[in-house]
Amino acid sequence: MSNDNKTVWSSEDGDLRKKQSGSSRDNSLPSQQQTVYLHRESNGRGGKAVTLVKKLVLSENDLKTLAKKLKQDCGTGGTIKDGVIEIQGEHREKIAEVLRKMGYKVKIAGG
Repeated sequence: MSNDNKTVWSSEDGDLRKKQSGSSRDNSLPSQQQTVYLHRESNGRGGKAVTLVKKLVLSENDLKTLAKKLKQDCGTGGTIKDGVIEIQGEHREKIAEVLRKMGYKVKIAGG
């Protein structure tokens, strides 16, 4: 029998699954080494478009900082879900321009 630790909750440490998944988001790659994909999505949103910024390898703080900058530059709201930045509205061209100035390689996906 394997002796793998399958504990998911500890009274001392809380939810151990969050700590395991968070460890992959501790380091950020430099912007010159990343290719960012911009998608447009409106499914399940009442027909309203949302711009998704995907495939970023950033720490949680860097991701929050970038999301804040993109929201300010677009003049709209947004959020971060599962490591993907969601910006309200169709802003792929504007976001691509901002990210290119920051040194990212950008690919615009979808129609």
